[in-house]
Amino acid sequence: MPTPRRHGLVLDFGGVLTTPVADSTRAFCRSEGLDPDAFLNVVSADPVGRELYRELECGAITQAEWNTRTAPLLGVDATNLIGRVLAGLSPEPALLAAVRSARRAGVKIALLTNSLGSDPYDPYEGYDLDTLCDAVVLSEHHGVRKPDPAIYPIALEALGLPAADCVFVDDSPRNLTPAGDLGMATVLDTTPAETIPRLESVLGIPLG
Repeated sequence: MPTPRRHGLVLDFGGVLTTPVADSTRAFCRSEGLDPDAFLNVVSADPVGRELYRELECGAITQAEWNTRTAPLLGVDATNLIGRVLAGLSPEPALLAAVRSARRAGVKIALLTNSLGSDPYDPYEGYDLDTLCDAVVLSEHHGVRKPDPAIYPIALEALGLPAADCVFVDDSPRNLTPAGDLGMATVLDTTPAETIPRLESVLGIPLG
């Protein structure tokens, strides 16, 4: 029996529409003479750093404030810190092409991402999200971030579609669970060669 066609595609940004975030953070750490996982440890294991990162993603502090308060935890200069951390990110052309193909086929597209602010560094510059997507949901504008279940219905409402009619793609397994609990089909992004066929299967359309 063929897979029923779904009409909504909800995507993460960093690591899905871009090259892997961890590659960029490790390159930054190496350039600063730090352990390759120093940034990850500060934002996920260090209690102060973890809370600062949560506040940034939820819009409770600005990117500039995060730069100033996180730099001492890493022992680096604060100038445009998040921009330097993410400097190695670049667009993932195969995924972007697949998204454009889905939209041409009538699939509605939403971006749902834990945001990091846009001043002084705008991670979304050059991605033309207003043209690529029907809706853009940034965590900082809603005071809640993935994997909090409260943020997923915001994207569904923006698309005007029920969960069962949508597919959610993220490179973090923990962010998939709340989407699945709502009834969305979920795809764990790994590599374009693996992710795009999975998307074709769950959307029920070719993306070539």
